[in-house]
Amino acid sequence: MSQITEDLILKALKQVIEPGLSDDIVSLNRVKNILINGDKVSLQIALPSPGNPLKAEVTRLAKAALTETIPGIGDINIIFPEAHAAQGAIEGKLLPGVQNMIAVSSGKGGVGKSTVSVNLAVALAKTGARVGLLDADIYGPNIPLMMGIKTPPAPKGEKVTPAENHGVRFISMGFFVPEDTPMIWRGPMIHGAIQQLIRDVAWGDLDYLLVDLPPGTGDAQLSIAQLVPLTGAIIVTTPQEVSLLDSKKGLAMFKKVNVPLLGIIENMSYFECPHCHESTEIFSRGGGRTAAEKLGLPFLGEIPIDPAIRAGGDTGTPIIISNPDSAQTRAFMDIARNLETHVSTTNADKISLNIIQ
Repeated sequence: MSQITEDLILKALKQVIEPGLSDDIVSLNRVKNILINGDKVSLQIALPSPGNPLKAEVTRLAKAALTETIPGIGDINIIFPEAHAAQGAIEGKLLPGVQNMIAVSSGKGGVGKSTVSVNLAVALAKTGARVGLLDADIYGPNIPLMMGIKTPPAPKGEKVTPAENHGVRFISMGFFVPEDTPMIWRGPMIHGAIQQLIRDVAWGDLDYLLVDLPPGTGDAQLSIAQLVPLTGAIIVTTPQEVSLLDSKKGLAMFKKVNVPLLGIIENMSYFECPHCHESTEIFSRGGGRTAAEKLGLPFLGEIPIDPAIRAGGDTGTPIIISNPDSAQTRAFMDIARNLETHVSTTNADKISLNIIQ
């Protein structure tokens, strides 16, 4: 019997292509914590989506690859860790049923942050995750309009049941304040309002709760960082230099309050003519990717500009729902998968594996 080594196991598993993707599970950094005890092997495969329907197929493919490639291998134990449990171990937190709370921020207004938040939330829900969206943009709470529900949610005991549409639960101050009423808030008022939106909503069990923050680096961002243990923050930017400069300030702010940075999304990257299909880089292109590389952060993806995205926000039907085959939808789905992968593999590293007896 040949000696079983970690290199042999990884070489065998490079034959396993993750269903629906073109890369193998080793290249995708899915394989974690390999343990070898004689002819017995145990390992983790950190798939990105909770309750991923691919578990059975990936298990079959992985066991077949190991059995066919490594002579004399015995029992194979494949574990799919609860890779979305970063917050779950924290006792006494405000949201015990929420596994990952992710802030979506931007250094300046006008970059489409709320549009990205809505479409990203719907995209995550389409992967099979349980998703919530908290509209913490106190000054301009537009999520009810963009999600297609303006009716205030109903009480549930001492709490409020979040609204739900397109597979996403959501709450917003926009439900409780008339549309034509200006939001004039001082620091303590902002902190109190955000605390209520978090504490007084019956969110239930969620894999992800996205928090759509107001632009900039003010009281709302600090309140969120103080109230809950954020899994991390995403920065939305456009390619032009002024947006990237402000984004760097937002990144620096999150670092100061010890919030991990999960990556950068470049919105309005280019416009593709629907007739000739030629791309026009209205605001330049590639600045987000370059900034991510310089800062050592993941680049989660780029989103082309399209009037249909704006129309979806105005009608309450995100483009992922209205046009699931569009290039914009594919971009949002790719970003959702990239985010899931980054969160999943990061959290999986924190999970200890039981040693084979």
